Amino acid sequence: MLQVENLSKTYRLKDRDIEALKNISFSTKPGEVLGIVGKSGGGKSTLMKILRGMESFDSGRIIMDGITILPDSSDDVVRKQMAITAIHLQRDFALWTESALKNVVRRVYSRKMGYEVLPTPEDSDYDEMYNEAMYYLRMVGLENKAHHLATILSGGEKQRLLIARQLAKKPKILLLDEPATMACPATKQEVLDAVKNVNREMNLTIIVVSHLPEIHEYLADRLIWLESGEIVADGRPAEVLDRFMAGIAESEPLKPRPDSRPLIKVRGLCKRNYVVGTGEVLKALKMENLNFEIFEGEITSFIGNSGGGKTTLLKILQGIKMPDEGSVCYRYADKWVDMLAYSPERMDVRRTMGIMYQEFALYSGETILDQIAYQLGVKGNDVIEYARSVAEEMGISDKVLDVIYTLTDMSEEDAKAAFEALGLTRDIFNDLFPRFPATEAQKFAKPVFKLMSLDPEVMWKLPDQLSGGERVRASLAILLAARPKI
Repeated sequence: MLQVENLSKTYRLKDRDIEALKNISFSTKPGEVLGIVGKSGGGKSTLMKILRGMESFDSGRIIMDGITILPDSSDDVVRKQMAITAIHLQRDFALWTESALKNVVRRVYSRKMGYEVLPTPEDSDYDEMYNEAMYYLRMVGLENKAHHLATILSGGEKQRLLIARQLAKKPKILLLDEPATMACPATKQEVLDAVKNVNREMNLTIIVVSHLPEIHEYLADRLIWLESGEIVADGRPAEVLDRFMAGIAESEPLKPRPDSRPLIKVRGLCKRNYVVGTGEVLKALKMENLNFEIFEGEITSFIGNSGGGKTTLLKILQGIKMPDEGSVCYRYADKWVDMLAYSPERMDVRRTMGIMYQEFALYSGETILDQIAYQLGVKGNDVIEYARSVAEEMGISDKVLDVIYTLTDMSEEDAKAAFEALGLTRDIFNDLFPRFPATEAQKFAKPVFKLMSLDPEVMWKLPDQLSGGERVRASLAILLAARPKI
C-alpha cells in the first residue's frame, strides 16, 4: 500500500541547513495502523506533509497505491498522491455552518465537481450522495446527529465529523496528526473509537502521529520512533514505547509559595446558555455560583468534559464575556479592579495578561518575530499611555478605547465579529498600538527562546514551517516576551 525508500528532506535557513529527514525507509500493509512517535522537531510533521503531497523532498521515492512519487514528479502525479491520501489535523475545525449531513454531502459531491457545493434534487445521483454521506456518519458514530448544526456539536463530535468528511474523499491512506491530543478523556475516547471503527469496517490504512503513548497503545498495530530525522526503532508499540519513555525525565513539583497574596477573586459567578433545535435542548451550560481565588505565582488548572464551561469561564475571567451574575476582580497596584465593568484601570490590568487559545492563534502569513513585535506593541510597558494620547487626537473616548483594547485579547474569530459590530477594521491597531521594531523585539525574545528551548532561527520562520511542539512553544514565547503577570 505504502512504501517509503531512502527519503530525505533538508530545510535551508539563513545561516545553516537543517536535516529534517535523513534517508528513512519503511512500508505499510493494507489496513495497517502505523503509529509514529518522537520528540518535538524530530521530523514527524515534515513526514506527514510529504506523504500528503504538501511538502517537497530532496531524495528518495514514495510508492503509494501503485504510483511512484519522486522529488521532481509532475503536478499531475502530486494531484494523484493527494487523491489517494486524506489528512486530519489536530486543530482543524473548518466546517460549514449547516447540518453535519450537509457538511459530508458537500465533500462527497466535491469528488465530482472539484469544489465543495451542495447538489440539487435534480442531480441524478442526489439520493445516492446523501446515503453515502450517512454511511460515513455511521462510521464515526454520528448518525443521530446528522441534522444537527455543525457549530453546536461538542468538540469530540466536531472531530468525528471532520474525519467523516475526510472519508468522503474515498482515500486509500488516512493521515492523522495528533488526533484528540487536546481533548478531554471522554472526547478523546470518542475520536479514538471512531478511528478504530473506520479501520475495522473499511480496512483503511492509517498513519497516526502522536506524542501520547496511550493513543499508540490503543490504535497502532506497529510503531515507528522518529528522532532527529532518523528512525530509531520500528516494532511492536509496547516495546518501542518502553524505549521512548525511558529517555524522558520525571517531572519535579514546584516549590510552595507560602507568602503569596490573592491576585484574582471570583464571587457568585453564574452563566447559563441553552441551544434549542428540532424541538429539544441540544446543548446547555449551567454555571452556578462559582467562588474561588487565584494566588500570585501559583498554577491553577480547570478540568472538565468538553462543553463543561472551561473556555466560557476563561473568557469571563478575561473580561471579554459577561456572566449573568457575579464579579471578577484583579488586584492591580494594591487596588481591586472589576474586570466586568469599565474603569480607567481595567486596561492596565489587561496589559498584564497573556492569553493563549487552544487553537494557538498564530497568524500564518507572519513570522514569529513579527508576531512578537505585535505582542509587544499591545502588551509592552507604556503602551496604554501612548494609546490614550493617540486616541484623544483621533476623538476616541477612553471607554471606546477600552473596548478596542479588549479585542487584542480575543481569538481571531471573535475579534473579527467584534470589529464588524463596531464598524472598525484591525488597521486601527496600527495607529493605537504600533509594533515594536524588529531589533527591539529580538532583545525581548532571546531570553524567552532560551527558556523555552527554542532555536533562535524559529524567529524568522512562518507557523507552517514549525513542528507541532515548536508551535506550542512559539505561541508561549510570543506571550512571554511581553513579561505578563498572568
